[in-house]
Amino acid sequence: MKKKYQVLILVLSVVLTSYISLSYSDNYFETSKNIDIFTSLYKELNTYYVDKTDPGILMKEAIDAMLKSLDPYTQYIPESEIEDFRLQTTGQYGGIGAMITKIEDYVVISEPYEGFPAQKAGLLPGDRIIEINGVNAKGKSTEDVSKILRGQPNTSVTLLINRPHIEQSFKVSFNREKVSVPSVPYSAYISDGIGYIRLNSFTKNCANIVKSSIMELKNEQNLDGLILDLRGNPGGLLNESVDIVNLFIERGVEIVNTKGKIKSWDKSYVSSKNPLDVEVPLVVLINSASASASEIVSGAIQDLDRGIIIGQRSFGKGLVQQTRRLPYNSQLKLTVAKYYIPSGRCIQALDYSNRNDDGSVGKITDSLMSTFYTKNGREVKDGGGILPDILVDTESYSMIVASLYRERLFFHYANYFRFLNDKISDEFIFSDLDYSNFTEYLLDKDYSYKTETEKTLENFKKESEEEGYFIDLSNEYTILKSKLMEKKQDDLIKSKEEIKEILTMEIMSRYYFQKGRIKASINFDVEIKKAIELLQNRQKYDSILSRK
Repeated sequence: MKKKYQVLILVLSVVLTSYISLSYSDNYFETSKNIDIFTSLYKELNTYYVDKTDPGILMKEAIDAMLKSLDPYTQYIPESEIEDFRLQTTGQYGGIGAMITKIEDYVVISEPYEGFPAQKAGLLPGDRIIEINGVNAKGKSTEDVSKILRGQPNTSVTLLINRPHIEQSFKVSFNREKVSVPSVPYSAYISDGIGYIRLNSFTKNCANIVKSSIMELKNEQNLDGLILDLRGNPGGLLNESVDIVNLFIERGVEIVNTKGKIKSWDKSYVSSKNPLDVEVPLVVLINSASASASEIVSGAIQDLDRGIIIGQRSFGKGLVQQTRRLPYNSQLKLTVAKYYIPSGRCIQALDYSNRNDDGSVGKITDSLMSTFYTKNGREVKDGGGILPDILVDTESYSMIVASLYRERLFFHYANYFRFLNDKISDEFIFSDLDYSNFTEYLLDKDYSYKTETEKTLENFKKESEEEGYFIDLSNEYTILKSKLMEKKQDDLIKSKEEIKEILTMEIMSRYYFQKGRIKASINFDVEIKKAIELLQNRQKYDSILSRK
């Protein structure tokens, strides 16, 4: 025990020495004092606490709590989580290549990746994992199962699978492979001369993949306009975002610069390569889940007036993280700087250095945002993500659709449809006849939900009973309740088109995987339709970019 504390103090001393070497000697006393307090407390706790303690767990809790007080992006990564971290930056891991989800007591396959072991072995969405290598999987979480399914390439795994609509369970054995989650899952022409590229993440080499996708489009026909879809893209590697912007702008232009506490780490990122195309009209799609590197790309494109941004205000993450190696193969990912795009603005929406009294962090108010200007003199704001040039309101789901999602009935019906139909056209659209079959499928399914009107009516009953009025109003209440239930039966009819869109995408993914889902979504996507209209109207496109 004594030796363990000596090692701990030695490690902390090394950290302290490194800290001092970074010219923070003015904090020497406070740092030394608090490390001494912490190590003494840690020793006393382990020695005298009434119950047995786990030093590793205690230290992990302490580290996590300390980092949580800073920002959500500064994180301790123990050796056991390094593979998950590498997946975020490289898009690669060793495993079977499938998304999984928990339904009731079992983890099920939700979507196999095309061309990887799960798909090649014939696994389908909805397949329940009953056993893994002979071990019962009932009750295990998705995290538990994921850890077992992942492993070194060329190592084997055997699953016992129960497939809906098939009585007999069956075994599937296959070797794990190096799985690469595609950063660009789909690129194609979606209208005459209008190309489309979906970029899901800024992982290693994604800029070259985007470049290759554009070149393939150009080889197919004249590229008259390009849509780069960054919706839902949480970001990733900063250098990849710089290289993507560089595809569309001349050499020698600053794309982003970073500023931190250590001035020697301040850096300017300039387009250093020959561009691929500086003329093609460009639209970038973003939403509230577009963050970090997505905001560097969309923000730089906007600031340099190189293209038009369509969608919703982005997330607002203007912070830069760097990883630092720690002992025992662990790492620290910490925020080291803020980034500033060409107009000079930082789009960070939350100020973690100035928390409220309750510890919460508020968004920067509009009144505190500063005005900056694009290359052509258009006004843009800092401190709240990227505000699109063309805002598109998001449509909320109807209550019946939300209920069908919650009960996984879209998921289950798509699996049932796949069971009944061996193949479909890659231009498949869910028809009225298909919809009739779907409503029949729902007849014995529970997807109950309460409308706001129902809730109001129930509240009326409760209040009137408490106030003694309900006896006189009970007949009117019964009539209203009955009429409401009749109208509620019409919700399936009112939401027909919305449900058909969802099932078109869900079913297409059963046959054509992620590409099929994306291709189907384009048929109904309001933002993509607006982008196409804009790219086909060059006069309007130019007028937006030149507006001052």
